[in-house]
Amino acid sequence: MAATQDVDFLVIGSGIAGLTYGRLVARQGRTLILTKKNRAESNSNYAQGGIAGAMSDEDSVRLHAEDTLVAGAGLCHPDAVETLVTEGPERIRELIELGADFSMSIGPDGHTVLALGREGGHSRNRIVHSADRTGWECERTLLAAVRDLPQLTILEHYFVLDLALDESGRCAGAYALDPATGETHLFRARAVLLATGGCGQVYKHTTNPAIATADGVAMAWRAGADIANMEFIQFHPTSLYHPEGQSFLISEAVRGDGGILRTANGDTFMENYHPMGALAPRDIVARAIHAERLRRGEPCVFVDVTHLDAAHTRKRFPTIYERCLELGIDITRQPIPVVPAAHYQCGGILTDLDGRTSVDGLFAAGEVACTGVHGANRLASNSLLEAMVFGHRAALRATEVADTPTGNVKPRSSHGGPLPEPARTAELVTRLKDTMNDLVGIVRSTTGLETARESVGVTASELADISLASRATPDLCEAVNVGQAATLIIESALRRKESRGLHFTTDYPNPSESERHDTVRRAAGAQERPQ
Repeated sequence: MAATQDVDFLVIGSGIAGLTYGRLVARQGRTLILTKKNRAESNSNYAQGGIAGAMSDEDSVRLHAEDTLVAGAGLCHPDAVETLVTEGPERIRELIELGADFSMSIGPDGHTVLALGREGGHSRNRIVHSADRTGWECERTLLAAVRDLPQLTILEHYFVLDLALDESGRCAGAYALDPATGETHLFRARAVLLATGGCGQVYKHTTNPAIATADGVAMAWRAGADIANMEFIQFHPTSLYHPEGQSFLISEAVRGDGGILRTANGDTFMENYHPMGALAPRDIVARAIHAERLRRGEPCVFVDVTHLDAAHTRKRFPTIYERCLELGIDITRQPIPVVPAAHYQCGGILTDLDGRTSVDGLFAAGEVACTGVHGANRLASNSLLEAMVFGHRAALRATEVADTPTGNVKPRSSHGGPLPEPARTAELVTRLKDTMNDLVGIVRSTTGLETARESVGVTASELADISLASRATPDLCEAVNVGQAATLIIESALRRKESRGLHFTTDYPNPSESERHDTVRRAAGAQERPQ
């Protein structure tokens, strides 16, 4: 029998979306944030570039909206984009008021102003940043803001196994494993927010941390929530390529600051693919790099900043400079070898503008959610902004509807079998990642996707069987979630009979007006959300 604890608001995930939401709802009731790692460990924490926002007189929300819509390749929801760009500047100002230390410069009038950078797809300088560690700075600021809130508690190292539903299908909490004791706890709540981040670990090469195992999408799917647009996985064009190093993001801001994309012999190539060159939208740059590597038979291309002032480069990109130097690359003297790597999940749990999902009582915000903002391709640095804007909106809505009583929670079946064999689990996950990397990456085909569906289906089934026969462990649960997410990505990709944004298939190389709609997956037996 699971130990039970009652709270008013339950938050799963401690990134920027979860902390933004938690800070607000804690004013209205007992709030608990569960995180499977340390409280500061999140995808948010690894965001280098910055937060996009119309924060200068040379910019406007209209221009920001236009750039977002162009990058989204015809699939953005205009109302969601309007909400993002209109409310975004206020959320950024709130973060500054909370103590966020963003990079500053001296304006034409001699006053200190935000130092606004430029990234791919943006028509203006609008990237608010803290050198090249913006996500870390936002996370630090929000953690400090919630630290002393009397009604908010953060429990670290709790792994959420599944959402808890009552007899009516309403989300009434979650079951979580305390790895320290091996006990399962039921945390009941009047409103639940999923803010678990993305699914980068579905792929062999990713800029995401090890925690990005699609837990939120998988849990929501099992609970009957609608999932949308999972075929749109953004591959960041420039991940560090190094045989001895793990994938490491080389921020788009490096190119925005004057970095040049070159091949091994020093040739530039992006002018052959897009008028914006190296600052074209990410899907275009990633496919261009992929094409050049194949055409030349080379393992990588290079971002060259050796022509820029060395002192400026070290100051503007201290994290990138130090990380590369650890691997023997002085970026002020040597070009940086890069390849595309899985970076961001543009689809996810389908929500409205207030973070509500199709499961009553369940909200989602941040990368785990599909708000309609990103369409078929996320504009650079809109992710942290989305987490803040929609985390804020979800909190306001949750406090309005949280008085709805919950019924009796359905018990979760538990398994007391032997511990799973770690080596076998790891082997299956490696096999799955290799398949996703080879067949469900930047360029796809129907034949390749069908082969991937069969291979991943077998792997995911074996993982599920192991899970049913074994005691729950975080590693095994993450493996099952990765398998579920991989299946959703493949099935969604097979449904889209066109190429649009991040989904490019050789069988349908052009966009089709008849395919200009979301790819919505609905679990069997799922109930309609009450209006």
